[in-house]
Amino acid sequence: MAEGSSRQFGGSDDLLEEIPKKKCRRDQIPEDGEQESLKNCKRMQSELKAILERSSQKLSQFLPLLSQAGAREGILYLRNRLTSLKPDILMDPIYIGLFGSTGAGKSTLLNAIIDKNFFLPVSGSSACTSCVVQINTSRSKQHEAKIHLLTDEEWRDELRGLVALVDPGEDSEDNNERSEVASKISAIYGRGAETRSYEELCRMRPIVSIPPSRCIIFREATAEELSDKMCPYIRSPTIARGETEEDGEMEEEDRKTRIWPLIKNVEVTLPYSQVIPEGVVFVDIPGTGDFNSKRDEMWKENINKCSVIWVVNSFQRILGEKIHEMLLREGMKAFQSGMCRDISLVATKSDDLNLDEYRWEKKKKNINKHDAILERNEAVKQEKSRMIKKKLKEKLPNDLEVVHKADLVYTVSAREYWNEETLSKEETEIPKLRDYIRKFHVKQKRNVLMDHTMEAITIFSLIESLQANKHAQYQLAKRNHLREIIVQKIADLEKDISKCFLPIEQSLKDGVEEAKKSYKAAIRTILSRSQGYQGYHRTLRAVCLKRGVYASRTFYRIDINSSLAQPIYEKIDMNFGNVFRIQMGTCSTLKTCLDAFKGAVQQKLQEAQIKLMADSEHKLAFLKQETDFIVSEAEKLILQRKANIYQSLVVSIQNDLLLCYEETAAVRGQQAYQKMQTILSNGIMKAVESGMFERAENSMREHLQGMKDQITRKLEEDFSNMLSLAFCPWDQLDGKLPDLQNEFLNIRIIHKTLQSAKMS
Repeated sequence: MAEGSSRQFGGSDDLLEEIPKKKCRRDQIPEDGEQESLKNCKRMQSELKAILERSSQKLSQFLPLLSQAGAREGILYLRNRLTSLKPDILMDPIYIGLFGSTGAGKSTLLNAIIDKNFFLPVSGSSACTSCVVQINTSRSKQHEAKIHLLTDEEWRDELRGLVALVDPGEDSEDNNERSEVASKISAIYGRGAETRSYEELCRMRPIVSIPPSRCIIFREATAEELSDKMCPYIRSPTIARGETEEDGEMEEEDRKTRIWPLIKNVEVTLPYSQVIPEGVVFVDIPGTGDFNSKRDEMWKENINKCSVIWVVNSFQRILGEKIHEMLLREGMKAFQSGMCRDISLVATKSDDLNLDEYRWEKKKKNINKHDAILERNEAVKQEKSRMIKKKLKEKLPNDLEVVHKADLVYTVSAREYWNEETLSKEETEIPKLRDYIRKFHVKQKRNVLMDHTMEAITIFSLIESLQANKHAQYQLAKRNHLREIIVQKIADLEKDISKCFLPIEQSLKDGVEEAKKSYKAAIRTILSRSQGYQGYHRTLRAVCLKRGVYASRTFYRIDINSSLAQPIYEKIDMNFGNVFRIQMGTCSTLKTCLDAFKGAVQQKLQEAQIKLMADSEHKLAFLKQETDFIVSEAEKLILQRKANIYQSLVVSIQNDLLLCYEETAAVRGQQAYQKMQTILSNGIMKAVESGMFERAENSMREHLQGMKDQITRKLEEDFSNMLSLAFCPWDQLDGKLPDLQNEFLNIRIIHKTLQSAKMS
């Protein structure tokens, strides 16, 4: 523990370094079998990895014996497929995003979940997390933090915008946005640097020490020591809140960490802990994005890569503000464009309650604080669950599990988790969130291991079937016959995909008409300020400098492009979700097309087996399983492309308005805001009249067509390779293959065990 520190950490670092013989009460895992299931998955993965390693070595030893190039390439392909299956798939991370605005209690919540009080800085001490922070565990005994910095190019991109926002040639009117911008520049270049031009700043030498690697790494023996070193870098520093060296003696800590404007993100790795499953990564995501283009890009990427999103806000804010509804809308977009499978609202500080007011309001003068808190929390849960369920049903297909799940809202109290003054630990719902994480983690890992094992079975089926490939001309004839059949089925699939896109294309057209009617109201909403316009011209300039998107601490996230596209999204969201919901493991229109295609191909293979391949049941098994694999690869391609398809509307609108944004951002002088307002409004109006929304519609149509073409090309290529391998003449293999029967048997045993576990 650092000298002179009075903070208390909830967990012992010694307990994290090895599995304890006796668990402390908060570390006890419910007797529900998750930990045992995960151990079994890890054991089976180790067995599978060893089998694949031995098999790859055997194939490698066999390669020099092959004389013909075609046969050699075929076996090399098989060996590479086996090699590609060897990585530790159970270590692929599952991301859980804590998504909320400043002061929502994300860091406090995360500290409780990882069982380390005050590990991350919390807003109660006038400091809060100011960048994306990732926390995961590893088998290392050290506590590590990697603080990643912007590159020179990324910083100069931000600096250009900062200089424009702090332009000293304008009036001396100040606001929060200008203060923050000035403090960023002076932190890197020194006091008074905010009055310099962009060119002058680029020639100046920073007053801070910037490591050439653009990464600061801390490794400490205890969590407290790491926290002491790391926290000054990841919290909002004193200087960012408007204080300067002129206001008094600058803290030595602030002097050392003036590098804060350059921080891009932070990765924290803790030793193995029983409260955090290995492979789970928590991501503390600021709720509004960031002014810097790279950090804002990472903000979007972090949201989209999360399998689970928790929208976090304090209890009082949830009752009195609407910011959590905006964050929920952002989170729901991840269902369409990202990997999100579940979303919940987490209300922090749920123990905050004025008992006298509650007694008076509810006419229950004898109710105690404990019962009042639980009663109030349950009522809010019911109310907010109805709200979220309604919004989910508006945006997502009704048969999604998340639309019908029981726990859409959690009411948590980190303070009571540590103190237990009024609520028990279970009543704080921190253990409930941990339990959810464990169950979700085990389910996902078991499923991915099953898929991995099935892919290995596919490869071994091929190897087992090759020895039946007698008579080269006969094999060539069978290959060409099946190729013709599959090419026809791919053509049929192409038509079916075009049909399944029709609902999106029709709702696109309807959305465009709605957007043309409502865009003026959307612009008025952005340009109108209920609390006056003081300093807002700087914020609006920042919006235009960043191509229509700006994360403002004062006005939250402003996104003109998304606001203009919103009526179109409201029309297409339901149909888009129905078409692209492949990652959910449930039926969608596009998945139905692919499944029908897969079934038709496998049926033709079955018929061909009767006529052409009666001598090889193993080959039929391989062809069917490889068809599964090829179609699953097409599904992965769709997952990779769907985010770009969904965002194509916003990107198209943004590109159409670039010149308008540039002209608006260049305005200076008296009545700057009124001039900017006029230029922006007129520019958007002209763009709409020239077909801006129609071009956005066409952009999405082109993206849909491009994905369809890519799917069909990939299917044609993959099936061609499959058939070439499956019907490779045995005489080209010199009649030899390594004996892999024991390996194949053991893999099938692993797969059967996983299936039994899933059924139970």
